[in-house]
Amino acid sequence: MDFHTHTTASDGALAPRELLQRASDAGIELFAMTDHDTVAGYLEARQYQSDFPGVELVPGIEYSCRWSGTTIHVVGLGMDCSHPAMQEGLAELDVARAERGVKIGKKLADRGFTGALEGALAEAGNSQLGRPHFAAWMVAQGHVPDRNTAFDKYLGQGKPGDVKAFWPELARAVGWIVDAGGIAVLAHPLKYKYTRMKLRRLVKDFAIAGGSAIEVLSGRQTPDQVAQLLRLAEDFELEISAGSDFHRDGPYSPSLGVELQRLEARAGVWQHFGPGRSAVQSQEAR
Repeated sequence: MDFHTHTTASDGALAPRELLQRASDAGIELFAMTDHDTVAGYLEARQYQSDFPGVELVPGIEYSCRWSGTTIHVVGLGMDCSHPAMQEGLAELDVARAERGVKIGKKLADRGFTGALEGALAEAGNSQLGRPHFAAWMVAQGHVPDRNTAFDKYLGQGKPGDVKAFWPELARAVGWIVDAGGIAVLAHPLKYKYTRMKLRRLVKDFAIAGGSAIEVLSGRQTPDQVAQLLRLAEDFELEISAGSDFHRDGPYSPSLGVELQRLEARAGVWQHFGPGRSAVQSQEAR
């Protein structure tokens, strides 16, 4: 199973068909492509689903939003991508990313990197514009030796290109998913580096907004971290989810797919999918 992956529709390295092939080769039976603020990767992959009968492709997205001045990510699973609520959210995030790109480009230009926006747009092509495309352009132009340096100096948290102001509030992003019949999942909760008390506040507000699950595996977590997230899920009566957050192959990148053996006894989002089931069909079960 893997409910958190990315394709070239956002900032992943593999095209949707390539990622679906990789999931099939890995024996993954339940699979979601959760690109940032777009369902284009999922919709493209759906065209090839009949070529991979062993993989159930679940509709997915990873919305960017704001809570307490911080960018938060919410994964949506199983929603109706054509629902008006989803269409509203996708349109709003398209505008937000375009405006954010302009602002990032200006900030980089102010530091001597002229043509950053045009270069990032060329790198993105048909993909959803994001900071990795600015990083790729900076590497191609010889401004930095690699993407990590681009983020460390210019694009990472607290750096000039870390622009958050355009994202919708957490409750709105959750609402788009839930109104479209999907499951809203709080993505990689420990990535925000909150204190335990502030993390509990985030999870509480997420649940109040209609969120119903929390990721306890999203790449690589220690057993203690997984235990902490399982306690949060129990305290706020949330289901659990898991994914690799796969973007590309690399020495420090997680592999595609997650093992559920130690989690199968818990209430998990995977229980809403499988033969004859979907998130929309199982609303009454939640």
